[in-house]
Amino acid sequence: MMKMRVIDRYDPLKGEMLQILDPEGNVEEDLEPELGDKDLETLYRYMVLTRMADEKAVKLQRTGRLGTYAPSKGHEAAQVGSAYALKKDDWMFPYFRDLGAHLVRGFPLKTFYLYWMGNEEGMRIPEGLNNFTIAIPVGSQVPHAVGASWAAKILGHEIAVMVFFGDGATSEGDFHEGMNFAGVFRTPTVFVCLNNQYAISVPRARQTASETLAQKALAYGFRGIVVDGNDVLAVYVAAREALEKARSGGGPTFIEAYTYRLGDHTTSDDARRYRSEEEVRSWERKEPLLRFRAYLEKKGIWSEDYEEELVAEISEEISRAVEEAEAVPPPEMEDLFRYNYAEMPWNLREQMEDLREFLSHQKRSEDGGR
Repeated sequence: MMKMRVIDRYDPLKGEMLQILDPEGNVEEDLEPELGDKDLETLYRYMVLTRMADEKAVKLQRTGRLGTYAPSKGHEAAQVGSAYALKKDDWMFPYFRDLGAHLVRGFPLKTFYLYWMGNEEGMRIPEGLNNFTIAIPVGSQVPHAVGASWAAKILGHEIAVMVFFGDGATSEGDFHEGMNFAGVFRTPTVFVCLNNQYAISVPRARQTASETLAQKALAYGFRGIVVDGNDVLAVYVAAREALEKARSGGGPTFIEAYTYRLGDHTTSDDARRYRSEEEVRSWERKEPLLRFRAYLEKKGIWSEDYEEELVAEISEEISRAVEEAEAVPPPEMEDLFRYNYAEMPWNLREQMEDLREFLSHQKRSEDGGR
């Protein structure tokens, strides 16, 4: 008899949540995935790299070396655990708070920093990497991901498409249109909602009357599951099963990763205006790195020396990425037009020429007409 999937055993209507690691790092052995020490070390490394690279980005912004930035602190388990279950041929559609997922997929940290520095080079996806570009308009990536997964189904490609978004996106029409389409056409889509409790300053309770976000999937005819988004093993197990189901023709799945944004919405935000210190401290006690570290220590993998060596190694990696990003020259004006189409259409070329002439005229004026 086939074993029932974990994602099918937890009912969001009953308030059930998949958790494998508790906040102290104790494991539910019946649910523990069969991951070797190497995989566990890799997961932890990605989580630490995400945390440290994120903290560096905030510092760069504060010193004027990076533009407005959306921190990922607190999302490491949800991002890394889900992306780690993807295969090379699968597609990933990110939103603006997905540093960990980008790193797992092999997106260069240097290029990620370039994006937030406002350099067009920052969104040129490396050849062979099935990542879509970062979506800033909330929820707009959801229909794109569903469309890509429908195309894969039509073409007979046995792949899955994973799309990330926050709880605020579930209040957008794009989300509901994408979910409905995925349900009707049984597309191989895995929806990963990072429910961090706030859409900027709007708490989840003011966005929906539903007890969970995952239960919204039921209205569209497919499964939804709530997972502890601070538990990297739970997120990984749910994502792995959902992706396997999608690839084998089983249709879409909605994963609600129940987590918390420990930092501000962006570097232009001040979360202290709408969140209490007590609330933040309560979530800090459940944060993903401490939990996974405790688990690894119990398995004899983590130690103080191990952490010291890892942090030193990652610090060097981040410093190199910053150096390389800041050494990249500013983009050329033509880059605004060059990469929209394989071949630039006449009207876009005309606009480019108009802008070039305008900038040339402006420069002559500044030079005193010379």
